[in-house]
Amino acid sequence: MTCRILAVETSCDETSAAVVEDGRRILSNVVSSQMDTHKRFGGVVPEVASRKHVETITCIIEASLEEANMRMNELSAIAVTQGPGLVGSLLVGVVAAKALALSHGLPFIGVHHIAGHIYANQLSGELRFPLIALVVSGGHTEIIHMEQDGSFKRLGQTRDDAVGEAYDKVARALSLPYPGGPHVDRLALEADGEIPMPRAWLESDSYDFSFSGLKSAVLNALNQASMRKQTLDPAHVANGFQQSVIDVLTEKALRAVKNTGAEQLVVAGGVAANRGLRARLEEVCGKEGIRLAIPPLSLCTDNAAMIGAAAYLKWERQCFTSLDMKADPMLTLEQWAHVQ
Repeated sequence: MTCRILAVETSCDETSAAVVEDGRRILSNVVSSQMDTHKRFGGVVPEVASRKHVETITCIIEASLEEANMRMNELSAIAVTQGPGLVGSLLVGVVAAKALALSHGLPFIGVHHIAGHIYANQLSGELRFPLIALVVSGGHTEIIHMEQDGSFKRLGQTRDDAVGEAYDKVARALSLPYPGGPHVDRLALEADGEIPMPRAWLESDSYDFSFSGLKSAVLNALNQASMRKQTLDPAHVANGFQQSVIDVLTEKALRAVKNTGAEQLVVAGGVAANRGLRARLEEVCGKEGIRLAIPPLSLCTDNAAMIGAAAYLKWERQCFTSLDMKADPMLTLEQWAHVQ
């Protein structure tokens, strides 16, 4: 029996709805970005984000159904991001999805946002278990071990700034527009040199990350140059920063693959769109004979299709969510996976 899930994603500043068939085929994936709204503030303003979701959620859901040429009575279930994320933003999507599920008598499925990012890879290829997922985004930097479908064990996480957050802070220091990640990546790739930056390896056996010291090193380099009335080439600063980030992410991810005997390295999250990181992982994994999965750029950033892909995992097990479910900004992958 074909399963068609209408999924809703509103965890941060993108309002998105999608229809996904059998967890693998995208019938529609409509995304409304608030980037221009938040750009003038230099970052996401939670209250503004939630209000924008309220304004657009209905028309985005309608556009998704129209694009998929689907009626509500042809759907199998309604899915929504339960957490983590901004609680006000999450609530808009949760309330809208509950209303649809209740009014049309459809099963309701709450989805973990990071599970969505991981399963976005299933929309463009096969997941091979056991695997290691390198999660890199504005709010998360983690290494996840998945022994089998739906099993999540966190091996490492950031102890301070997430990698995407560090990119935005460095971009701000370089007077680059928001969101800063793509601009830092562009400058780094254009650079003809670099200002060396430190690498935070932490303990020799640790899979954890730390980027606050690297961010401070960038700020110190800029401040010291300013005090000497010198000007650093922004491209050289961006390149030094990016090379440090890529070295640490790549080394720890590959070590996790080798130490666990994983069949595949999967990259997930908005920073998976970083061209420097993609190129390095492709190069190193090619040399090491490691299978690498990275979603297409359209599925790296927040979108509802990835939520539909992860929701299919619960659909297969007929593991549905009660309509009294609450948005949970602190939801962990382990908590979500263990709800049966």
